[in-house]
Amino acid sequence: MTFSVSVAQLNFVVGDMAGNARRIVDAAVQAHAQGVHLLLTPELALCGYAAEDLFLRPAFIDACDDALNDILRGTAHLKGLHLVVGHPARQTDVALRGRSVAVAGLYNAASVLTEGRVVARHAKRELPNYQVFDERRYFVPGHEACVFPVPDAQGRPVKVGLLICEDAWFEAPAADCKAAGAELLAVINASPFHAGKGGEREETMRRRAMSTGLPLIYAHLVGGQDEIVFEGRSFVLGADGALAGRAVSFEEAAFGMRLHRADQGWRIEADTDRAHSAEADLWHALVLGVRDYIGKNGFPGALLGLSGGIDSALVLAIAVDALGADRVRAVMMPSPYTADISWIDARDMAARMGVRYDEIGISPEFEAFKASLAPLFEGRGEDTTEENLQARIRGTLLMALSNKFGSIVLTTGNKSEMATGYCTLYGDMAGGFAVIKDVAKTVVFQLARWRNAHDPYGTGAQPIPERIITRPPSAELRPDQTDQDSLPPYEVLDAIIERYMENDCSPSDIVAEGFAQADVDKVVRLIRINEYKRRQAPVGIRVTHRSFGKDWRYPITSRYRA
Repeated sequence: MTFSVSVAQLNFVVGDMAGNARRIVDAAVQAHAQGVHLLLTPELALCGYAAEDLFLRPAFIDACDDALNDILRGTAHLKGLHLVVGHPARQTDVALRGRSVAVAGLYNAASVLTEGRVVARHAKRELPNYQVFDERRYFVPGHEACVFPVPDAQGRPVKVGLLICEDAWFEAPAADCKAAGAELLAVINASPFHAGKGGEREETMRRRAMSTGLPLIYAHLVGGQDEIVFEGRSFVLGADGALAGRAVSFEEAAFGMRLHRADQGWRIEADTDRAHSAEADLWHALVLGVRDYIGKNGFPGALLGLSGGIDSALVLAIAVDALGADRVRAVMMPSPYTADISWIDARDMAARMGVRYDEIGISPEFEAFKASLAPLFEGRGEDTTEENLQARIRGTLLMALSNKFGSIVLTTGNKSEMATGYCTLYGDMAGGFAVIKDVAKTVVFQLARWRNAHDPYGTGAQPIPERIITRPPSAELRPDQTDQDSLPPYEVLDAIIERYMENDCSPSDIVAEGFAQADVDKVVRLIRINEYKRRQAPVGIRVTHRSFGKDWRYPITSRYRA
């Protein structure tokens, strides 16, 4: 027998139920024409993931119900196709003492549609409530296994066990499907990307396939949604857990497979996209995050301050790969402390990328601010106040250009700076989207070198001048300034941040690993006292398992010191 399955690995838009429904119907029509028996869409495909507090609005759920009915009507003529659609669903009314009573609650659900009918529905059983997940705020858990038959090419039913994302990370839901007669597992997902997550998923699903002895199809979402990115990379595993096929990463795809049942078990035919390097995955995630944030929110383009340093150079390269040179604008805003090589390298970088490039000197504004404040500052020497004035002048100019032309300002601060507060409120933090907010400085250098060695989007080879990568980083806000005047070496700084912020290690544990007590104390103190800054930072792309966003929810006012 032959059983044909396809995954609609698509980029949906949160809240665009009508548009998402049209895309699902189009995918179903295409799959039916290709002889597909079972088509899977990702978790909550109908409304997009994650809709957050929109789930609390009854009218939003009504719109989802209407869109599901549109899909039923639009696919009623597709004989023999079973379509799995992820969507929110109200708990079914129940009879209580002879009355019909609406039970308060919402499921993260998936419905199985065929020929204009809903023939099965699964309510997600395991609701994640960690990292960026907040599903228990919106949903109640289901409790039952969902197994439904789908006729194969010979009309023989194949029993499919349906799971939703987190369900498959636990043994019981899959085991219950097996006990209910499932012959294969279909898992629909919206699992946010972070470095290394793709391998973790495949390994966990491998264990699930092996524990049940069933093939497993993993249908995944692709696209950017605010601070999170979904990389696609849907896959299928054999009953022994071996990889039988993998879809492309960070792109939409119709990922098809053919399953052949024989006496010895299932034989699976599917294409397998290769796994990519960690740097390649990070790059594609950042590019997709920028493209979707700007595209889905309707900005005509992006602009940024190009300083001649590595952070802004990296952001410019990401932006051009995401949007194209014609939608990106770079502005150099030299101060009295800007080195000549910064001018030269910024001009070189902009020319390599082919973007519009402007220079606006900020010395007149800087002197005017100092003159206005001189009577109030009398008797006090220059300090970080004057440094921050320069950053705030630049922020004001960039926001003025944004207001006038509509393009969003991309901020260029990295995770190391966000952690330690090495950034200026209403200055270099002013903007709409923080592209490398979750990228440590040491990784910034790695990505710059990777991009110079690769041209994944055909926008230009070696875009970042070598001197930008090799010269000591500097904010150039005072004479002869370097970042390491104020911070430990980045290799040390980033290692401490990773242990304390990402992995919850205590300061004493970090010191026990060989880090200097003074460095650990300094970094931990800087992380603690700069929480108020991070609360005012723009949203940025999450690429680690813990970012300064929904993953990090610490009080600003606290006397805890460990």
